[in-house]
Amino acid sequence: MASQDWFDKDFYQVLGVSKDASDSEIKKVYRKLARKYHPDQNPGDSAAEAKFKEISEANAVLSDPEQRKEYDAIRAMGSGARFTAPGAGGQGGFEDVFGGMFNQGGGGQRYTFQQGGDYDDLLGGLFGGGRFGQPSGGYRGFGGPTRGRDVTATTTLDFITATKGEQITLQTSDGKPITVRIPAGVADGQKIKLRGKGHPSHDGGETGDLILTVHVRKHPVFERDGLNLRVTVPVTFPEAALGATIQVPTLGGDPVKLRVAPGTPSGRVLRVKGRGVETKKGTGDLLAVVQIAVPSHLSKEAQEAVEALAAALPDEDPREDLLAKARS
Repeated sequence: MASQDWFDKDFYQVLGVSKDASDSEIKKVYRKLARKYHPDQNPGDSAAEAKFKEISEANAVLSDPEQRKEYDAIRAMGSGARFTAPGAGGQGGFEDVFGGMFNQGGGGQRYTFQQGGDYDDLLGGLFGGGRFGQPSGGYRGFGGPTRGRDVTATTTLDFITATKGEQITLQTSDGKPITVRIPAGVADGQKIKLRGKGHPSHDGGETGDLILTVHVRKHPVFERDGLNLRVTVPVTFPEAALGATIQVPTLGGDPVKLRVAPGTPSGRVLRVKGRGVETKKGTGDLLAVVQIAVPSHLSKEAQEAVEALAAALPDEDPREDLLAKARS
């Protein structure tokens, strides 16, 4: 939008809010109006489409603190000011603005300019020192079309969906559905950028992006370890002492068989190759962590058998090395 529009258009009136409206109030009103006038909700209605563009322009300026400050400063000059192209009689492009500010020319109004005041950014920009007229700003005129603002969103996925990947559908604040392809192996807290799914530009520039933050629910059995999946597998004392073949669960598949070697201690990790998280960058493994299960109740015969086993084992203290290291 040319800067002349900032004089002519009352963005507060367009949204129906007061000039001292808070950011949250502006956001709430804009979302309500956007849902009402969105082209998808009013197919073929040119008036609704024009209204949607108008409220989008207003929101883009008033929701940006810096643009809102500049807009308020420009509007404070008075609606009679004009940025005009050079015309007959050698008139310059800014005579009405500066004529009014310094009581020269046809404006007739007097404005006081103070360094650091409301007009600092405006005048500094006109002469190259501020943001006005720079390509990084919005509605600057001289910098070309401005890019639409990015939109942020969050979604929560179950563990299997995040691990295997899936196509999901999200809904924007104005009720529009967006299809998102979740890549396999997405991690909790990871951000996915959807190009061109953000706010449209107000002056023909590039549409902004949608930045989606993914949260992943915990699984009751498995947990992520990079591309590996980790699972704790209970084994009995006889299985750990004598050795055994056990079944280990896999994520979304049939169990696999693993050999537990005789004398396997609690905490040892048994690896199943290629049964972890599968992504384009590679595939992880399944890590089965052995946990020796101790029975909470023993029959009299079982207790006597355990006591006989303890008497038959070497008289060793398994904590001796631990205590020695703690003292060093």
